[in-house]
This record gives sequence, C-alpha cells and structure tokens, in this order.
Amino acid sequence: MAYDEIIDHYSALARAADAGRVVADCGQDAFEQGGFGAAGYDDLGVLPEGAVRASLGCGNPVAVAELQPGETVLDLGSGGGIDVLLSARRVGEHGKVYGLDASADMRALARRNAERAGATNVEFLHGTIEHIPLPDRSVDVVISNCVINLSGDKATVLTEAFRVLRPGGRFGVSDVVIDGEPDAARRAAAEQRIGCVAGALPVAEYRELLTAAGFVGIRVTLTADHGDSVYSAIVQAAKPAARKGVEIRPMREDDADQVLAIYQAGLDTGQASFETIAPSWEGFTAAKLPHLRYVACDTSTGQVLGWVAASAVSTRPVYAGVVEHSIYVHPGCQAQGIGRALLVTFVAASEDAGVWTVQSGIFPENAASLALHQALGFRVVGTRERVGCHHGAWRDVLTIERRSTVAGT
Repeated sequence: MAYDEIIDHYSALARAADAGRVVADCGQDAFEQGGFGAAGYDDLGVLPEGAVRASLGCGNPVAVAELQPGETVLDLGSGGGIDVLLSARRVGEHGKVYGLDASADMRALARRNAERAGATNVEFLHGTIEHIPLPDRSVDVVISNCVINLSGDKATVLTEAFRVLRPGGRFGVSDVVIDGEPDAARRAAAEQRIGCVAGALPVAEYRELLTAAGFVGIRVTLTADHGDSVYSAIVQAAKPAARKGVEIRPMREDDADQVLAIYQAGLDTGQASFETIAPSWEGFTAAKLPHLRYVACDTSTGQVLGWVAASAVSTRPVYAGVVEHSIYVHPGCQAQGIGRALLVTFVAASEDAGVWTVQSGIFPENAASLALHQALGFRVVGTRERVGCHHGAWRDVLTIERRSTVAGT
C-alpha cells in the first residue's frame, strides 16, 4: 500500500470510529482471532470508549515499556490515542507523552479522546515516523503498536527513534514479524488473509536494522501465531547509556580522522599496544569487523571522545563467536566514565551478535585498563612473558577474556 493510500485508509477508520463503529484493520475474523485491536489490554476501564473502539494494534507496548513517573514517551503512529492515554497515566503529571500520526483525522480523534479522559500531559504531533518532529535526545521511551511494519523505510524509522531517545532510553514496540522463511506464495496468502501484516520484516532483519541504528540489548519475543510464519511480537532494545553530554553510537566513515588521532594518542603513551603508528583508515577498516564499532561523542560539539572496535581472531567457523577488542579514550577525557560506557555498550552489542568470548591483551603496567575490564567481567587467563620487544624492552602481556552467560550457552 502506497503512503497516501495508508493515510487515506487510516483516516477512514478514524472517521468510522468517531461515528461509533468498531473498526478493524483487516478482515474482522482475522482481526478478532489474531488478538488485534483492544484484545491485548487489561486496563481499558479507565479510557474513553472512543479510544478503545479505535484501537488497531497487535499488542500492548505500554505493558512492557516499564514506564516510570516523570518520563517522556513518544508513540509512533498513535492513531486514536489508546497507548498515549495509558502511557500518560503511568508517567503521571510530571511526565509527558507525544503521539505522532500522519492522519489529521486520527489526530483529531485522539485529541477528543484525550479531552474525554482528562489527560493534560499529552500532545499529538503531525508527521511521519520516518521524520520525527522532535529534537535529538528528547524522549526517554519510544513505543509503537503495529505501525512500523507499514513503513517502506524501516531503517530510517529506527534511526529516527535512536536519534530522539536520550542515552539509556528504551525502545519497546508491538509489531508483526516473520519468523522463518515462508515462500512468496505463503507470505502473499498471509497478507491477503490478514492485511495488518503487510510489510512485516523477518526477525533477523529487524534485529539487523536495530543494530545498525545503534541499539543494543535487542529482544524479539513472539506473542501470537497468525499462521504461515507470521507472528505478533514485542520488540525491545535500548540506546546505550552514557553520562550527561555524551552519546554512544555506531562508528561512521566521517569519524575516521578523530578515531585515528585518538588511536595515535594512545599509542604515544607506550602503554596501549606494541604498535607505534596508527594505521591508515583503509588499514583500520580492513582489520576490524564491519559491525561492533562504536564511538562516544560530545553531544554539543560532535567531537569523538573515544572508540571501541573488534577484530576476528580466526577465519575458522568454530571461532565465529570469538573476537578481540580494542578500546581507546581521548587523553583529555580519561577517568570520566567514557571507557566504561563504551565497553558496556560493546559487551551488550557483542552478545546481540552471538559473540560468546571477547578477548584482548593488556600490558601489566596499564592498571587503569585492567581495572576497567575486570570490573566488567573480564578475567586474566594467562601471562605471555617477554612476548614482544617494545621501545627496546621485552614486555609481558596479560591475556584477558570475558565469557558470555547469554551467547553460546
């Protein structure tokens, strides 16, 4: 369904709900049997009938978002406002909930429902989920209910969700996904039977797009089986946490100069590596895995404050879940929690990627790095004595590793 057709379709459903009719986003039998609409909620008595009648979702994202008083929430594709109103009750008078919808009829319906509910801590915005009209790092939680699957550019939707979340912010949505690889005919049959699933992503691809956007701690929980490998699901993830004024995001090509400058500054200390000259960007890229690369940035200037990346230890398939990592922090930004935030992010992302062992080598004299890694679950598994000559002296290297309790178990 084209963008304009989607807007027209949901605008018509809003008008129908406003006229007192119960609406469905697909065949009524499939809608009811699949648990779509208001079926997933157990706290509807506090809401206006119009909001319940206009519910078109495939789950209850509010129930898993763990909303706290005072938080700011954004609902992507807020429709008649059911999730906005439930969220508003949970965040309380000191919190705020935004509902974003491209349909003027849906926004008008939602505003009327909010007035009937007496909700004063809500605001309904005009816009698309691919271009969210909110500033960077302005919300604590992003929710959505069976809307992201409708977008033709899901990568941009997830990148936008990452952008507007504050560090440590949470992403918790209900959506329709494909688990497995149904052939084209079966998938077409499912979409014909249950129109709500059109555009649904395979679970693996959903996870890949979340990772590419910068999210970690990714969980996809299947909640209802609609046949032909189509499921409703709860999708949860988080934006990496960092101290105020710092954001951790995937490393980009335009970070090259700053990343290499921090690399060289670390090598110049004589305590980071046997290497003495940082590689070219081409050499850096060739040696590092294309994923599991992150930078910590100053949110006001964009300056890169530190980075972490990984290399494969072997091309043999048996070692697919074993990587060696490197982490460097700008010399003027050490002892400020940046290295810890980067390493926490890296560990979470590595487990999302199925990595079961992260290893590295540290000079015994690099006490700060050793303490950081041990605080985050790394252990010394051995000492390679006088393994290399560095600036005219033969030096030991401590081999450290962290074994995941999640991946590879």
